[in-house]
Amino acid sequence: MKIKLGVFFGGKSVEHEISIISAVQAMYSLDKEKYDIIPVYITKNNEFYTGEKLTDIENYKNLNALLKNSQRIILVNTGNKVELMKFPFKKFGNNTVDYIDIAFPIVHGTNVEDGSLQGYLKTLNLPYVGCDVLSSAVGMDKYVMKTVLKDNNIPVLDCKCYLAKDFDNPDAVMDEIEKEIGYPVIVKPVNLGSSIGISKASDREKLYESLSTAFDYASKVLVETCIENLKEINCSVCGDVDEADASECEEPINSDEILSYEEKYLGGAKDSGSKGMASTKRLIPANITPEQREDIRNLAVKAFQCLGCNGVSRIDFMIDKDTQKIWLNEINTIPGSLSFYLWEPIGTPYTELLDKMIDLAMKRERESENITYVFDTNVLSGVKLGGGTKGAKGSKM
Repeated sequence: MKIKLGVFFGGKSVEHEISIISAVQAMYSLDKEKYDIIPVYITKNNEFYTGEKLTDIENYKNLNALLKNSQRIILVNTGNKVELMKFPFKKFGNNTVDYIDIAFPIVHGTNVEDGSLQGYLKTLNLPYVGCDVLSSAVGMDKYVMKTVLKDNNIPVLDCKCYLAKDFDNPDAVMDEIEKEIGYPVIVKPVNLGSSIGISKASDREKLYESLSTAFDYASKVLVETCIENLKEINCSVCGDVDEADASECEEPINSDEILSYEEKYLGGAKDSGSKGMASTKRLIPANITPEQREDIRNLAVKAFQCLGCNGVSRIDFMIDKDTQKIWLNEINTIPGSLSFYLWEPIGTPYTELLDKMIDLAMKRERESENITYVFDTNVLSGVKLGGGTKGAKGSKM
């Protein structure tokens, strides 16, 4: 019997469209003999839709027409399964559209990749592929991620973190940056990917502009030292905290100082179609020494596991070409195109990679079933709240 696999994508995120591309790629590559694939598209207003037409990238060119030909749904836990129910409910007839055995979130960015969707799925008791709530949240927050990695002796650049309220006094913020970091610096929203809102500042005027731009996209902003003569290297990891393996390394080729959103996903060409991150210009394998390759792959696995990740993530590194020092830049817990193009060079086809991710989710679910989360008790039978205003004083439970 096939597994009912719900592929979730879209959502209220600036990386909404990239999620659609990644999800369509995955749905095309999943083993149709093993899985009954159920697309679950999340609009930018967080409305859920399903329907066969959602699997075709061409249909998204007219989104209004696509949604009219799709079924809006809500997810309902019926006790032993999660059902997709028509919304709004019909007075007569069957409101059940289908059901899901396991969810596969292929989402990018805030409100979806950051643990929000994972928490929703967990509340529904629906097993899901990929990182759990905590590792998703930590991986999305670049500042928290850096503190965890630094505590585990993984090399990350020192940084300063600022809240939107701090920018009420921009001169004080910029004075501190100039004193404690110095130019040039990289300014980035703390919880976005795809190079959105990221820029380099080499003087005070540009710093103000960079901070303003970053705060347009997030309420918390990271400022860190800029490595001017750098080589970017990315490596993917597949596994869990028990066992994980690293992919081949890639070297993105960017025409600007920072790999832009367009370069990542549009490949600088009008005919890149729905290739997503697979269309980015890159060297695979990366032009690095065997020793550097081994160091980066080992660091990638270590970072993946100390953050508690699951499934497939991509870890981005920087090599300072002046010192040959390797720095971990960030982790993408659900990378664009699921980084399948980094696994094929070492003999793992995309279909096999997707199978591994689903197997890991099932393994986590089996382990979770052995943990006690609730226990039978009759505590409430003896509780008196005294009118409901004083609580249960003196009765710690």
